[in-house]
Amino acid sequence: MPNYPNLVPRFLEYVKKETRSDENSTTVPSTQTQVQFAKDIAVELTAIGLKNVRISAKSGYVFAELPSNLADDSNVKKVGFLAHMDTADFNATDVKPKIVENYDGESDIALDDAQTIMLSPKDFPNLKNYQGHDLITTDGTTLLGADDKAGVAEIITVMEYLVAHPEIKHGTVMIGIGPDEEIGTGSLNFDVAEFGADIAYTVDGGPLGELEYETFNAAQAKLKFLGKEVHPATAKGVMVNAIQLAMDYHNMLPKDEVPEKTEGRQGFFHVIDVNGSVAEASLAYIIRDHDREIFEQRKQLMLDNAAKMNATLGEERVLIEVKDQYYNMREVIEKDMTVVELAKEAMKNLGITPEIYPVRGGTDGSTISFMGLPTPNIFAGGENMHGRYEYVSKQVMQQAADVVLEIIKLAAK
Repeated sequence: MPNYPNLVPRFLEYVKKETRSDENSTTVPSTQTQVQFAKDIAVELTAIGLKNVRISAKSGYVFAELPSNLADDSNVKKVGFLAHMDTADFNATDVKPKIVENYDGESDIALDDAQTIMLSPKDFPNLKNYQGHDLITTDGTTLLGADDKAGVAEIITVMEYLVAHPEIKHGTVMIGIGPDEEIGTGSLNFDVAEFGADIAYTVDGGPLGELEYETFNAAQAKLKFLGKEVHPATAKGVMVNAIQLAMDYHNMLPKDEVPEKTEGRQGFFHVIDVNGSVAEASLAYIIRDHDREIFEQRKQLMLDNAAKMNATLGEERVLIEVKDQYYNMREVIEKDMTVVELAKEAMKNLGITPEIYPVRGGTDGSTISFMGLPTPNIFAGGENMHGRYEYVSKQVMQQAADVVLEIIKLAAK
């Protein structure tokens, strides 16, 4: 199997750079730390020997190209690989990754020196799958950033390997490292023509074998409740408590259709932010469903509930805005499953069982697929993303890189 001596060191270097995105920002990328990371990546890709390295002024993506070394590539698809540079909104400053070698699959892992923050198979049974693996963890105070710097490191390492091994035949390979995936805006400015690939993959999945081409349909709802604040001593018949309006609205939604009570293809309403006073309150929700028709019904229910409350109140005190975020990429990809079959074949060639199931989330590929570039998602190795218990296996990162390399080889045949 290929040897990637720079894979783990590259990953460890990346995660130490803080690159959180900011949903309240109006810039692209949303944070200056991502701007700097993009510049660093562009320098690295140029040094490796990739061509046409540039940072897109439109999207903030770092794009680069590995030219074909085939005598005739006229019938070979240009394959693209994408990953995102930003991390979730959890403490990501001063990341100090730790390495647990040859994990036994049973023991608790003390993340902090005081041994008060434990990564335990009792809480995270997937740890049992990693007997004999070398695990990269956090120190318990930050996230790790394997989502998706594992994917970034894997893609770039494979490009480095191919430059160093010109005897491996391949068509043209495009790579893109993008910003702001975690806030759902990074891919909105993606330019398919500028990227130049015929098919693509996001390397942004979790455990070994994940191959995902079915995601949620997603929307966000923001509500504002306008109250009337008066002294409680003389409030009867006059006060309108905005907090109570928000509570009443929330209670109109199906109480069991929430993330903590759903699984598989079951959709949900998820309240993610609450603020308020008697005078004014606000709620923010994300709305998710795999079925487009049911998804539309969910959005309509939220609109209808606001209208009902306003009708009861006799005036407009409930303001609602519903905005679509992304759609189920299956609608696009199932029309031509070539891109999925190629990834399945690559995994099977490497002795990896493809794990295909509907994602209870989305990727940049959700948006990009609807732009005309079929882009399923393949595993990068991370577990327990977005928090202090995040970890990734060195061995699975190696296997993710192997899959990227095998896809490139297969596409050239």
